[in-house]
Amino acid sequence: MQKYETIKVKISNYAAVVTLSRPEIHNAFNSLMIEELTTAFKLLENDEEVRVIVLTGKGKSFSAGADVNYMRESKEFTYEENEDDALRLEELFYTIYKTPKPVIGRINGSAFGGGIGLISVCDISLIVKNAKLAFSEVNLGILPAVISPYVISKIGFSNATRFFLTGERFDGQKALDIGLVHEIAENLEELDLKLTEIINHLFNSSPAAMKSIKEVLNQNRGSELKNIREYCIKKIAEVRTSDEGKEGLTAFVEKRSPRWKISYESNLFKDLDLDEK
Repeated sequence: MQKYETIKVKISNYAAVVTLSRPEIHNAFNSLMIEELTTAFKLLENDEEVRVIVLTGKGKSFSAGADVNYMRESKEFTYEENEDDALRLEELFYTIYKTPKPVIGRINGSAFGGGIGLISVCDISLIVKNAKLAFSEVNLGILPAVISPYVISKIGFSNATRFFLTGERFDGQKALDIGLVHEIAENLEELDLKLTEIINHLFNSSPAAMKSIKEVLNQNRGSELKNIREYCIKKIAEVRTSDEGKEGLTAFVEKRSPRWKISYESNLFKDLDLDEK
């Protein structure tokens, strides 16, 4: 049995549950979690006992994205080191995305940055209503490059434009409205009832047919994804090594506002006479 430090994997009744298990820091990523998640999904892909994979988080959050120590290390990376780091993260998302078995996201709480990337590579996702989500990278002077192909495929260019640029927070209802998730629940009890219902539907489906369906779906966007993956890896390495990228990550680690942050004056349009008389 494979041993893990940052995640838990349980297989029962033809279903595997992969749990992000760093609740004390909201299941934030570090390099070890990325490696362990990648390994787990590769093993589950070839496990004949498993027909469905559920991805969830332990505690109050699903995943807060990259953790502080991981970001503290990355802000000192060279361009080449950033590129290698992005490549490993991209391999994780692509591994989950191409898994031939249905992957269900049980989104038990808030998700930020790369945490939303994980939601985006799930085939079906359910979320609790009070969860908070944000593509917070822009507030750190970087961008959600690696996850962008998967996110845009889920929520479309229009929604991605807004939420990538603003970094604003939104809730589970908005996540449902924009197509990031498929079901919303008032609480975890209701979430698990909906999850059980979906798993039962999947257990009524032919495993071979589901595998072929995923192949067809992936083929429909395969050439586009292949071309964009390398570009996104290089783009995040470029931005992370830029002046603003370094400033944003430094400010985050030092728990201060980055130097570009300004306050918006609510009376900006007061004297512009914009309204028709």
